[in-house]
Amino acid sequence: MVTVPGGRVMQGLRLLRSALKSWTYVPAAGTRAALGTSVTSAKVAVNGVHLHYQQTGEGEHAVLLLPGMLGLEGSGETDFQPQIKNLNKKLFTVVAFDPRGYGHSRPPDRDFPVDFFERDAKDAVDLMKTLKFKKVSLLGWSDGGITALIAAAKHPSYIHKMVIWGANAYVTEEDEVIYQSIRDVSKWSEKIRKPLETLYGYDYLAKTCEKWVDGINQFKHLPDGNICRHLLPLVQCPTLIVHGEKDQLVPRFHADFIHEHVKGSRLHLMPGGKHNLHIRFANEFNKLAEDFLQ
Repeated sequence: MVTVPGGRVMQGLRLLRSALKSWTYVPAAGTRAALGTSVTSAKVAVNGVHLHYQQTGEGEHAVLLLPGMLGLEGSGETDFQPQIKNLNKKLFTVVAFDPRGYGHSRPPDRDFPVDFFERDAKDAVDLMKTLKFKKVSLLGWSDGGITALIAAAKHPSYIHKMVIWGANAYVTEEDEVIYQSIRDVSKWSEKIRKPLETLYGYDYLAKTCEKWVDGINQFKHLPDGNICRHLLPLVQCPTLIVHGEKDQLVPRFHADFIHEHVKGSRLHLMPGGKHNLHIRFANEFNKLAEDFLQ
């Protein structure tokens, strides 16, 4: 058991509070125009589960948005509202999905076997193939960035380009302390906890957060804390790594490591960016992503 210093607990809670300032949950409801253009919301059978996704835009370039943990991170529609709303609809067809066990892709309940990132990567690729996209680009945030790296490494002919931020290829002791600081949702303020309770219910939220911490920390006990560092040299697609220099959850050395080991990748630093930089600096991020993807 890791003893978490009080400062680390407060750091974790500040991270949650910061992210939730820009987080708003919008219930899924068929085809709607609440975001300024029609957004199709549906479920499709993929690998034995029904995955919820949203789709908007009419461009030839398909882009899949991969979210992170829970619904602070973890629900395609809540994680990526600025991208669903504002990415160029003429250039791109944008798809956001809830990984199995998150958001509206329930049942099943979320679990974290040692291959859960590989499972999410397979689900993501197979979802897009089920939707009849011949090739796709990936925008992956946090856990979704890890998933994107694995998908790009294992399906090089299918992935066109990739943008990731807030991702790590391995787990260190420093990471483990940060994760433990957000383990117990009963210690979160009501302001932080309530929106997630609305989506998940308290019991599911608490149980899933604990399981996520255990799930991500299991990599710490593997050689070199490995999640996907062995796969990085296999990534062939053009890759942009964005890092917020005020990211309190993912230290800078993780972005540097991915940049060093993904051949030809670019690293873009956002001095004021935190973990949710695509929300807090949405206009800057969207322009950066659009310019890179074109």
